[in-house]
Amino acid sequence: MLGFIGGSGIYEALPLSDVREHDIDTPFGSPSAPVTVGEFGDTGTEIAFIPRHGRHHQYSPTDLPYRANIYAFKQLGVERVIASNAVGSLREDLEPRTLVVPDQLFDRTRHREYTFFGDGMVVHQGFADPFCPHLSEVLSSAASEAADAPVVEGGTYVTIEGPQFSTRAESEFFRDYGFDVIGMTAIPEAKLAREAELCYATIAGITDWDVWKQDEQVSLEEVLANAEHNEVAIKNAVEAAIRDMPTDRGCDCETALQGTINTPVEHIPSETLADVDLLVEEYL
Repeated sequence: MLGFIGGSGIYEALPLSDVREHDIDTPFGSPSAPVTVGEFGDTGTEIAFIPRHGRHHQYSPTDLPYRANIYAFKQLGVERVIASNAVGSLREDLEPRTLVVPDQLFDRTRHREYTFFGDGMVVHQGFADPFCPHLSEVLSSAASEAADAPVVEGGTYVTIEGPQFSTRAESEFFRDYGFDVIGMTAIPEAKLAREAELCYATIAGITDWDVWKQDEQVSLEEVLANAEHNEVAIKNAVEAAIRDMPTDRGCDCETALQGTINTPVEHIPSETLADVDLLVEEYL
């Protein structure tokens, strides 16, 4: 099963058959919406879909149930997750309505739950390469073939807390450090997917120039208009990626937790173990 997380502007699942909805309860609360599951075309691939911000965009970037969304996918048997994001551009050559498949993240968030673990259990998860390179390669190739939009492979996505957009000073700071796009939701989603041993990649649709250009302002109207335009290109890219998806995962994401649990099992509280047993049972 493959998971698809729809970002701003994408609130409906791909065209699926045998569709059903799952109201899932997790140890970390309920997902952003009931999970839509169905079969994609004649591929035989089951797709699980969650609109990240809820069906009516009622969750802010800070308040999103990130842990519940990823855990729900894990419960359903998802192995790979493709996400979409609306982002601003920090480069002159990355114009609005361009698609980017980033390969790096920089975290500027402050008020989020970044891990499934804690409460007496310490896990030090490697995160040098935050996106699954194998899945990103499939997604980039599919986007280049299927999306009627410019596609850029690679780049750094800086994640800010939001929900406010950047100041000009912040925008210039991010440009000085060589970041490429700016958004609000890739963290902690990518971190949690790694802890859940899910392959994770994102396709980001550029909606604006942030505010680094002189006299440039970011308006919600502009962001929504370009997000709506990007929706078609993103869905075409995701659909092509599903059709091209190799059977084998071709990466190390499925064993990401191996050797990362630092607390001896006899010292982990039983209630903590109960919450994360789905994630760690084979290692304990």
